[in-house]
Amino acid sequence: MHKPVQSILATLLACIMLLAPAAPTLAAAARIKDVVDIEGVRENQLVGYGLVVGLNGTGDSLNNSPFTKQSLQSMLERLGVNTAGENVRTANVAAVMVTANLPPFATQGSRMDVTVSALGDSDSLQGGTLLVTPLLGADGEVYAIAQGSVSINGFKAEGDAATVISGVPTTGRISSGALIEREIDFKLGAQRSLRLALRNPDLTTSRRIALAINDFIGVPTATPEDPATVRITLPAGFNGNIVDLLTDIEQLMVQTDQTAKIVIDENSGIIVMGKDVRVSSVAVAQSNLTVTIAENPTVVQPEPLANGVTAVEPNTDLDVMQSDKALAVVNESVTLQELVDGLNALGIAPRDLIAILQAIKATGALQAEIEVL
Repeated sequence: MHKPVQSILATLLACIMLLAPAAPTLAAAARIKDVVDIEGVRENQLVGYGLVVGLNGTGDSLNNSPFTKQSLQSMLERLGVNTAGENVRTANVAAVMVTANLPPFATQGSRMDVTVSALGDSDSLQGGTLLVTPLLGADGEVYAIAQGSVSINGFKAEGDAATVISGVPTTGRISSGALIEREIDFKLGAQRSLRLALRNPDLTTSRRIALAINDFIGVPTATPEDPATVRITLPAGFNGNIVDLLTDIEQLMVQTDQTAKIVIDENSGIIVMGKDVRVSSVAVAQSNLTVTIAENPTVVQPEPLANGVTAVEPNTDLDVMQSDKALAVVNESVTLQELVDGLNALGIAPRDLIAILQAIKATGALQAEIEVL
């Protein structure tokens, strides 16, 4: 074959490869443990009411916070100090709410972090110490006891004419500040069947997880019950309990799927689009109307020796500008990048793009769900 013919064939082959549609890109694979939550393996929220002492004059005003005064008197009475009928005046105490998340399978004697938040009109919790505070669960039972020095990230400094505040000085944290006193009775290893809850519910992902588990175990073990739930059952003759089964399957990789969605935050003008967003061919036109008003008052002086007064004459400059963009066509998109390029070709701002996307959705040309925050 002659060289010119070879060169022509090579050029044709290159053109065919460039014009050929690209293979669809699969979603990134993720481990099962990263996309599901296991039934029963969860935190529990705790809350308590307590007092922070040792503040350097930044505590609650007892006259404005009667609950702080009552709590202080009750605490002193329990310690053998009778202050009934006395006028207690101190600015070194603050009433606080203490919150924490009890970790799953936490045992008695272990510790956890707590968050302390001022309840009254305290200015800062810096340098304070939380006194013994019971932390209750939703059932009203005490699950932990919190106490310790409060650490805050913010600060407040003030003078006679200026005040500087950084962060939130009325909220702090106590690392390992709570001692767990009660355990939650849940024996994971004794379960014969439990559910996996998808963090992003989707029918396709739910089925893929079940297929991956069944292919790995070799027997029907997992069943997709709905877009958010996959039930697994301990196989007969499995060498181990359900903890062993979970350990084996949580490292399996699955291709996650999701619905086409556009998330819009109108307050900040942020727009986030999923990779599966598609749009049919539409024509879009946009018009902006700008009105500018400027006030330039003129001072008018009376003539010399005239019987007059100085006056201010108003002078208003009013300018109206309207910029019309020609009707532009956004072609049917195959990829998210092509959709973004087509919309950016209109030369519009993000807030105008929000209105355009909603209008395209109203015409039925946008194959995606729009969620407005």
